[in-house]
Amino acid sequence: MGSCFSSSKISGSNSNAPSTTATTTTTTTSNAVVNQHPHRRTATTAANKHDGGGSNWNPHKTKENSRNQQQGSNNKNKMKNKATSRRQNGVISCGKRTDFGYLKDFDQRYSIGKLLGHGQFGYTYVATDKANGDRVAVKKIDKNKMILPIAVEDVKREVRILQALSGHENVVQFYNAFEDDSYVYIAMELCEGGELLDRILSKKDSRYTEKDAAIVVRQMLKVAAQCHLHGLVHRDMKPENFLFKSPKEDSHLKATDFGLSDFIRPGKKFTDIVGSAYYVAPEVLKRKSGPESDVWSIGVITYILLCGRRPFWDKTEDGIFKEVLRNKPDFRRKPWPTISTSARDFVKKLLVKDPRARLTAAQALSHPWVREGGNASGIPLDISVLSNMRQFVRYSRLKQFALRALASTLDEEELSDLKDQFHAIDIDKSGAISLEEMRQALAKDLPWKMKESRVLEILEAIDSNTDGLVDFTEFVAATLHVHQLEEHNSEKWQQLSQAAFEKFDVDKDGYITPEELKMYTGLRGSIDPILEEADIDKDGKISLSEFRRLLRTASLSSNNIPSPAPHRGLRKI
Repeated sequence: MGSCFSSSKISGSNSNAPSTTATTTTTTTSNAVVNQHPHRRTATTAANKHDGGGSNWNPHKTKENSRNQQQGSNNKNKMKNKATSRRQNGVISCGKRTDFGYLKDFDQRYSIGKLLGHGQFGYTYVATDKANGDRVAVKKIDKNKMILPIAVEDVKREVRILQALSGHENVVQFYNAFEDDSYVYIAMELCEGGELLDRILSKKDSRYTEKDAAIVVRQMLKVAAQCHLHGLVHRDMKPENFLFKSPKEDSHLKATDFGLSDFIRPGKKFTDIVGSAYYVAPEVLKRKSGPESDVWSIGVITYILLCGRRPFWDKTEDGIFKEVLRNKPDFRRKPWPTISTSARDFVKKLLVKDPRARLTAAQALSHPWVREGGNASGIPLDISVLSNMRQFVRYSRLKQFALRALASTLDEEELSDLKDQFHAIDIDKSGAISLEEMRQALAKDLPWKMKESRVLEILEAIDSNTDGLVDFTEFVAATLHVHQLEEHNSEKWQQLSQAAFEKFDVDKDGYITPEELKMYTGLRGSIDPILEEADIDKDGKISLSEFRRLLRTASLSSNNIPSPAPHRGLRKI
């Protein structure tokens, strides 16, 4: 059997050009998505999985939801009739014509038991491994219903994602994929502890204690960080998409639904709108999103866990979107005054509207609130740190000097997440990063395939004292997040940037002159070409505002950072 090909736009794909049709948050999630939780009430659209209006969580559906569900049902019937019509007209679905390349011996290895849940395109069952008696969850997807190539690609992509994340303690384990003439079967770990959403609803006032909330949030952040290292964005982080392994209170949390997830090319952005209304990030609505959108969604979930209300709510979907784009969460209303300062700080830094200033998943794991009782050694590498190291080599000499000066002004609190990252890369704990350690760290950002010569170039750019190693001070200069410093505390940013400026401005007259620049950098010859980059008004010297602008923006020499070859797992658009 051959494969099916199509030039149609794929919902959830990493399209890098504006979409001609908007994919709304109320579209049905991926064709491959089938509910596998035994207590899930219904298989509905992304928006209908949420409870109705009101500021507090409500497990009962409102009239508005009932109307939406009826409309969704009518749409499904239309699609079903269209699919039946195609088959009656002799058109064979793309799924039936496709050999997925999966194993063909499902019936010999598993026996199917009770139904757990169902969706538009398939069912999920408990199954028993005939060899050892182990129980698993099996997603059974009808090839007849994969009418178009998009449906086939959705199934293949979900299997690819599960394979990529296999082994992570907070992702449902993938065992194998099978197929026969009629169905695709995905065998996975069986989770019987219920949805995170159900546990939230069962709590008093629909709230978690801070300690319990931090444990849950830590596990979600680990999933996001692992996804991002694989060049993968989840795109639909919400309580319904996390199950507990068992009913025990201390059960592991497992991410189960990757129906909207997709791989993204380095340096590119998604331009389609997918996800679920209450959890969607501002940049998704602006059609320019990436891994940062997952962190926003976790910020929304954390807000809900701590206070029992959503941070952004309105009676309509459009109203919710306006709230997300325009307003800030309310931290004045009860119970927020009784919630710790650390918890409030954590949520605020996840719900920053500018994705550049938002904490990354790995950074969030270093935050004191989440880290409480947690093990720092379990913090994964941060894709933004690896990205900053790759970019540093492209910066002009002046910007590199300016960043080193800024790095020297930071205190322990501002350096805590970078200290975790430095220790994660410094495998032998020698206090310095070697070329081999640098190579191993950069290799973990899987979409990037770096040549050895490129790794050496990066190390030499960061290694200001030319001893062949990167110490912590050099590491900070190359990896600090300037946008976060300014966004999180503008007053402190003003102080730090001025302190860095004054390291150059020896006579304290408010300007960096060519002589002072030559004195600080130790460079010989004409300093004019270096000065020109920051000297916007062309008066032959650098003011404090010009210096701050230099720190905020990538220099001209860094604007053309080449993109790597696409990762083998990426879908070509």
